[in-house]
Amino acid sequence: MQERVILVVGYDGAELLDIACVTSSLDIANRIGANPPYRAVLATPGEHSITCDSGLQLHAQAALERFNAPMDTLLISGGLGHTQAAASQLLVGHVRRLATLARRVASVCTGATVLAEAGLLTNRRATTHWMYAEQLARSYPEVQVDPDPIYIRDGHIATSGGVTSALDLTLAFIEEDHGMALARGVALGVVAYLQRPGAQAQMSMFLARRSTDDLVVRRTTNHIVSHLGDDLSISALAAIAGVSERHLSRLFLTYVHEAPAQYVRRARTEAAAHLLTSTELPVAAVARRCGFGTTETLRQAFLTHYSVPPSRYRLDHQSS
Repeated sequence: MQERVILVVGYDGAELLDIACVTSSLDIANRIGANPPYRAVLATPGEHSITCDSGLQLHAQAALERFNAPMDTLLISGGLGHTQAAASQLLVGHVRRLATLARRVASVCTGATVLAEAGLLTNRRATTHWMYAEQLARSYPEVQVDPDPIYIRDGHIATSGGVTSALDLTLAFIEEDHGMALARGVALGVVAYLQRPGAQAQMSMFLARRSTDDLVVRRTTNHIVSHLGDDLSISALAAIAGVSERHLSRLFLTYVHEAPAQYVRRARTEAAAHLLTSTELPVAAVARRCGFGTTETLRQAFLTHYSVPPSRYRLDHQSS
């Protein structure tokens, strides 16, 4: 193979970061030794320039309707113009055609809408920006939409979440193509965290916990993340909050969209992930500090949340 052609599909209203996270990462991969090298090509209908969400213009390098060569990866960018792009029979038809020429197909952010309209996500798991997940699921009920992961691989098709998750997906592709060492080099080049697992939530609960205006929920979640090693049973939390267990559960389901016990488990798991990648504490010590009764309980939580055991998570994600 002379080169790996990555065909990036753009349109008016595309998000610049959705495109640049991919193309800049591939360029760095080439500079530090990707062999065969990548060649990123921006394709648009008619090879017309596009105006991104930010107002900046990008010049296309190829016309969708005239591109007929086999390629390594077909990637659909996202952006506020995704609904208009999905409504274009010309664009969607050529995406459907080009998908047959690609080894793998991917989307960034709301680019999943175009893939869904082309029928490429039918009966597949997929993700998109968490703000648009409900809209995608409602418009395409045949797609199994999961709003949480940073990216999802289902066969040869990958979808990623919002904006900078394009970087995580691209790093995963580089690792798949050239190995962990090159992917780590690219991550260092863009000063990025290598590498958030695809199963990690797009919106960390340490940020999400501050988004509710309900005082009881905010006070309780603040207590949880500050006292992970304490008794955080529903009865203990209800006593701290000064409400009944039933009322606290109802508040959590309303404002946090999960039961208190689920929130506690997620908080402990994310905190453990941070300790594993930022300290040299033994796994057993991490488990104790984060409120897991045993290392096996911690292991089960990681398998559920990240699809890998704690030791593997540390090996893959600890800074060198």
